[in-house]
Amino acid sequence: MGIFGRRKSIDGITDNPGGERLKPTLSWLHLVALGVGGIVGTGIYTLTGIGAGLAGPSMILSFFIAGLVSACAALAYAEMATMMPAAGSAYTYSYVVMGEPIAWFVGWSLILEYTVVCAAVAVGWSAYAAGFMASLHISLPAALLAGPQAGGLVNLPAVVISFAVAGLLALGTRESATVNFVLVTVKLVALAAFIALTLPAFDPAHFKPFMPYGWFSLSPDGMKLGVLPAASLIFFAFYGFDTISTAAEEAKNPGRDLSIGIVGSMVLCTIIYIAVAATAIGALPTAQFARSAEPLALILRTLHHPLAATLVAGAAILAFPTVIMVFMYGQSRIFFTMARDRLLPPGLAKVSARTGTPVAVTVFTGFVAAVIAGAAPLKLIAELANAGTLCAFIAVALSMILLRVRDPKRVRVFSVPLWWLVGPAAIAGCLYLFWNLPVLTQTLFFCWNAVGIVVYLLYGVRKSRFAEAR
Repeated sequence: MGIFGRRKSIDGITDNPGGERLKPTLSWLHLVALGVGGIVGTGIYTLTGIGAGLAGPSMILSFFIAGLVSACAALAYAEMATMMPAAGSAYTYSYVVMGEPIAWFVGWSLILEYTVVCAAVAVGWSAYAAGFMASLHISLPAALLAGPQAGGLVNLPAVVISFAVAGLLALGTRESATVNFVLVTVKLVALAAFIALTLPAFDPAHFKPFMPYGWFSLSPDGMKLGVLPAASLIFFAFYGFDTISTAAEEAKNPGRDLSIGIVGSMVLCTIIYIAVAATAIGALPTAQFARSAEPLALILRTLHHPLAATLVAGAAILAFPTVIMVFMYGQSRIFFTMARDRLLPPGLAKVSARTGTPVAVTVFTGFVAAVIAGAAPLKLIAELANAGTLCAFIAVALSMILLRVRDPKRVRVFSVPLWWLVGPAAIAGCLYLFWNLPVLTQTLFFCWNAVGIVVYLLYGVRKSRFAEAR
């Protein structure tokens, strides 16, 4: 059997040793909160302004298009997750449908996505936390607020929040999910308050001209403008729902709860994004908040709601750790599953008998994120998370299509409607968005996976469970 013939059995996907099996503790409500916690984060507080700069009022269409592509991928995730209620997400589905080498490629890309997102958001949280401490007349030396590449020594707040989140996750999945649920509720209340306060100032005239840059155009300096380039950017405010599928093994009732969690969080977040974008434009012309790093707070201050602006900005500080928590959770489960398959060292697959969580791999994930957040220059590297996400989305949609063709009579707890249309639409949309990424980002993504191929050939191909079974 060649390495491409190494495929897991879909019927035995949940047969794992007792010491390497995760504990089911999550309800559908926890899963919806997990998805919302990952999706509604930095994007809603920053991309509203950036999207307005690229598309003007028509950024509402950009949110809709990005949400539609994400929804197609989410439907594919829901079908695959309910069929295979095991940890690993796109990595596991690829292992069953397309074989070990493709699964390794997808898993390696997910490691890139999750790790970089955790580190990048930790650095963003550090900036907000430093500003908040300064308002309380508490200051840290400048050397402890930036890594060496930014002229400092170490980004201490970013390191602290990375370890704090890892420690919370190690305590137990249900405990960390409960904390996430509370913080997500705070974020949603803050966004609801923003909508309520801006509605009275709504002016339809702010939507004219609706599409100042059309669907696609170039600025004099060559910058891509219009609805589609804005959608390509805004798309990255939507990913996060895929981490729900990494929790499949820990869902109490995966057949029902996973589909509710994945589809429910996507629908809820798309509605939130469009509502916030519409009320933001209605309250203030896009040109006035397009360049702001904190567009929602700026709009509220302009409307003479300074206290509300402060509270919304404060909610951003709460929003960042939930994003770190969700992606670090997903990262630890990817590491765990790949280690359980022996493609990574097996010590990372040990589950604590007390907490039911993979403590070693969770701490390791926190350590890696802390090192990157504390020392590495993230502005360029963070874009790589986008490429990793698109790779995973394509893999899941393709797996769904292939399994439909290969095994059409298999029972599907959740079935994608019009799968022959939704699957190809997800793949085409993700390929288009990948094509719109900067060339350097694409190059670095393939370089990362070239390193992954070397690691697989030197370690994984010889150590995997399939190799051991020969």
